[in-house]
Amino acid sequence: MSERHRLSEFLRSEAVGGGALIAAAIAGIMLASGPLAELFRSIAETRIGPAQLHLDLTIQEWASDGLLAIFFFMIGCELKHELVLGSLATPAQAALPIAAAVGGMVLPAALFVLLNAHETANLIGWGIPMATDIAFALAILAVFGRGLPVGARAFLLTLAVVDDLGAILVIALVYSGSIDIASLIVALLAFAAYAVAQRLRLTHVLIYLPLALCAWLAVHNAGIHPTVAGVVLGLLTRVRRDPREERAPAERVSQRLHPFSAGVAVPAFALFAAAVDLRTLSGAAHINSPIFLGVVVGLFVGKPLGILITARLMAALAGARLPNGVQWVDIAIVGTLGGIGFTVALLISELAFSDPASLGAAKVGVLAASFMAAALSAIVLQARTRSHRTSRLRKR
Repeated sequence: MSERHRLSEFLRSEAVGGGALIAAAIAGIMLASGPLAELFRSIAETRIGPAQLHLDLTIQEWASDGLLAIFFFMIGCELKHELVLGSLATPAQAALPIAAAVGGMVLPAALFVLLNAHETANLIGWGIPMATDIAFALAILAVFGRGLPVGARAFLLTLAVVDDLGAILVIALVYSGSIDIASLIVALLAFAAYAVAQRLRLTHVLIYLPLALCAWLAVHNAGIHPTVAGVVLGLLTRVRRDPREERAPAERVSQRLHPFSAGVAVPAFALFAAAVDLRTLSGAAHINSPIFLGVVVGLFVGKPLGILITARLMAALAGARLPNGVQWVDIAIVGTLGGIGFTVALLISELAFSDPASLGAAKVGVLAASFMAAALSAIVLQARTRSHRTSRLRKR
């Protein structure tokens, strides 16, 4: 499969998942704000699982800790592919999107800190506006940006994957609890066994499933957010196809897991994570909340500016080049798509804040900024598509 065809297939499949994500988020808000709110909250807080293994988690926690790890496994596989075979395989290809991704993480975090500097308890939320939601962004791109150059789509995909890696590192280093060394050692041994099995070209699911579950459980018990296990396992999965193989292991397992990840895992997380009771919110209080302002300004303003400014600096100072057919206006549009935070931003909100007022302000900020960025992206993508169409007609 050519890289261009593979990219098109990936974008199409992620766009479908993005539609399910948006629908689930809207459903979560409606359920939390309607007559079934108490029932929905009771279901979300129902505990399931063996306490002996420290797995007596609520259904909401199973969605964020368990199901979302599958989504991050997919992200890990995609990142491994980009590092080995794709747009991150060489420094020249990787420089611009990596720099743009870093700028798109640093500036939003800095703006959040600036707006919350007088409230030291709020500063823990600096990681919330750092993350781009790849599924949501690609859904908007698929619906409204069909005229955008393929190179710009690849740039967005690479940027979002690097962005997700940065968010995972932040979760692991900042938003995880105290580390249990014994559990961490077990996790490392499980990862090592998984890597050895990949190197020996073992293929049976009964080898990998127990190792993956063991790694996830050990990471969970170590005090690290278990989505990190998903990313590590994805990075350890082989992406280069052997001569006798029709598809590499990462491609095979991604195709099998993607329907569940996009159709169940991510929407289930969004259903519970976006469940903000709008009836209990005071509009003025949230608009004046520094947490709300920091998230909204960070995502809606900081993300696009950080991506565009850093990319321009890399081009000017290091001679980095845009992909073929891509103009700076396309990078600016990618920047607006980067302002759609959602899945990972909501996850970090839950990890950063435990009190209802701060968590509510953070979640409402993520929802507001993401939908604002989505609306702006839809408008500019349609305008850019019309511009490309007019340009093609003139060339004829």
